[in-house]
Amino acid sequence: MVVLIAGLHLFLDLHVSSDTGAFPSGLPVALLILPVGYAALRYALAGAAATAVWAVLLWLPDLFLRNDRGHVGGDLVDLALIVIVAFVFGRRIDAERFAHARVEETTAQSLALGARYHRLFENNRSPILVLDVNDTVAEANPAAKALLGEEVVGKSGASLFDGETTIEEQVGRVFFLPNGHDYRLDVVALPSGVGDLSTQVVFEDVTEERNEGRRATRYAQLVVQTEEDQRRRLARELHDEPLQLFLLLARRLESLGEVEGVPGTVAVGLRDAHDQALDAAARLRILASDLRPPTLDRLGLVAALSSLLANIEDDGEPSTELTVVGTGVRLTSEIELGFFRIAQEAVRNAFRHADARHLLVTVTFGPDELVLSVADDGHGFKLESVGDHGSEHLGLLGMRERARLLGGHLDLRSAPGQGTVVEATVRFDAPVSGRGTFVSGPSPSMLR
Repeated sequence: MVVLIAGLHLFLDLHVSSDTGAFPSGLPVALLILPVGYAALRYALAGAAATAVWAVLLWLPDLFLRNDRGHVGGDLVDLALIVIVAFVFGRRIDAERFAHARVEETTAQSLALGARYHRLFENNRSPILVLDVNDTVAEANPAAKALLGEEVVGKSGASLFDGETTIEEQVGRVFFLPNGHDYRLDVVALPSGVGDLSTQVVFEDVTEERNEGRRATRYAQLVVQTEEDQRRRLARELHDEPLQLFLLLARRLESLGEVEGVPGTVAVGLRDAHDQALDAAARLRILASDLRPPTLDRLGLVAALSSLLANIEDDGEPSTELTVVGTGVRLTSEIELGFFRIAQEAVRNAFRHADARHLLVTVTFGPDELVLSVADDGHGFKLESVGDHGSEHLGLLGMRERARLLGGHLDLRSAPGQGTVVEATVRFDAPVSGRGTFVSGPSPSMLR
């Protein structure tokens, strides 16, 4: 087209005069818009620029005609406009093509990701439900259908549970389903604009994790029980044999010192031995009481704590104070023993490691919970350092474990120079491990 238009223009300039008005002089140049526009549409900027350059080169012979027969001034202006149009159209077409290519690439990636997600969704061993904005199950992968039944699709999310809580409120809870496995519920919000889907509910199988936790808890319970049994047996043996022997020895030494004719120096030695035997007996009694305080079984936690603090003051330790909030009641032996051991360890740490001068023990009997607080005025420590010195903080770990075994928790507050507060809390009806209720299919309760 460029060759034909350039040849036509050259022929007209050579044989037809524009003065007659029979043929407009600028028309052939304007016709170059056709090949330039076609090249721009077909090949974008590269095609439009190459066509414009090609047209200028073919126009050169016409521009060098004598006597201005080639209309140099008008043709140069027209050619400049053609070149400008070529570059403007070419760049515009390039931009449109680039944007279109990006849209196509993005669409292809979205389709690929969608296909990949669908394959993962279908082949995932974990049961997965997809809920729409109306909280209705829109999709369920094969694992979910096998676990919850084919009819799970179309049900509302709330109906899967007890009907009183939403899916979001169940996040993190562990459910025991009819297949004998434990599942932890997790909810993932899908990105906006993905159809009418809202959330993805994943049932993570944590059976082995829970079994391992149960085994660890059971092992800890057995260790604590064995330790307490050994303490009880050792306390009884100390009370029945060595303590009685020391008391018998003290009486024997006292009777020997009262025999007539005993030299004065011997009598003094016998009195000293008598006093030492009584002192050893008292120490054995305190040791037996620490191992298994009889007051705890007979009178309860408050009396045992009072006796513990009284023994500390009798030994010349810093001052102590016991405060009881609420109406004291007798609790299960496990709770009373566990809290006594926590208090015993906290008191021992305060005096042996914190150099405390005053200790405040507070027992709070609430409507449905028991709170034990042990506060000291010692030098304290950095809480983040607890995990760095395992052997030095085994007592803290033991207190946490005792509180956990009782179904409660232990809080620790301390800072350098500001003392330490150990606070243990347990509910009277606290379960060792909580479980919810899950309803699906013909079974009204799939979760105990």
